[in-house]
Amino acid sequence: MHLCFWRRILVSIAVFCFAGSIWAINSPSALAYENPDLLPGFVTPVVDLAKTLPDPQEKKLVKELEQFETDTGWKLRVLTQYDRTPGRAVIKYWGLDDKSILLVADARGGNILSFSVGDAVYEFLPRTFWIELQTRFGNLYFVREQGEDQAILQALDSVKGCLAKGGCNVVPGLPREQWILTLVTSAIGGIICGFAAQPRNDKQILAWQWALIFSPLWGMLFIAFGIAPVITRTSDWLPLVRNISAFAIGALVAYLSPVFSQPSSNAES
Repeated sequence: MHLCFWRRILVSIAVFCFAGSIWAINSPSALAYENPDLLPGFVTPVVDLAKTLPDPQEKKLVKELEQFETDTGWKLRVLTQYDRTPGRAVIKYWGLDDKSILLVADARGGNILSFSVGDAVYEFLPRTFWIELQTRFGNLYFVREQGEDQAILQALDSVKGCLAKGGCNVVPGLPREQWILTLVTSAIGGIICGFAAQPRNDKQILAWQWALIFSPLWGMLFIAFGIAPVITRTSDWLPLVRNISAFAIGALVAYLSPVFSQPSSNAES
């Protein structure tokens, strides 16, 4: 009885696996995967299978990418897809090499952008650049506000601008959300510095030793996370002035906080 039960289980599993393999072989999506027939019969730097770009926008982008390749030698290619993809067939279609950059836009994921980059590109645009580029322009919030076409176009503009000037370590431009984060870290750094500098006795005006001890913490918050992201991404002086002001105000408020907390000496007995 026990042996027959397990035999039935094994037969059921075998039948299920066989049926699943038959379904996978005959699945339309499987047939569409890595299908070179999806590619046009002529060579163009933009293959818009998902119809993300309006026709005038696509034609303009094609001319810009062709001209950029002629001027610089860098090969930028764009593929948009949704339920169908040519897969690895694009490698032969475009002749992708070490100086090629392929942007793939696919709205099925959480981030619509992904990049396939040739080895020669990393000398000018490091891996961290591509991670930041993807998260800045491909995230759902940006796509919801600006649209999928702008995510593609602005990402390409950043790449072209950096390659034209010889490379970038970070993505140019300072989004408002990123600047607010640098402003907050600058203010927190100032608060820590101010608390550390509070005098420990009546003879002290400034406890510079304690401020120096805590300098790795407030210095990291202010310089590494508050100043560096600003000066490496924009030449605009206004965000820099605001971050420095936030640090100074935070430090001053924290330093003077004991004065505000002291009881009033005007009370009469």
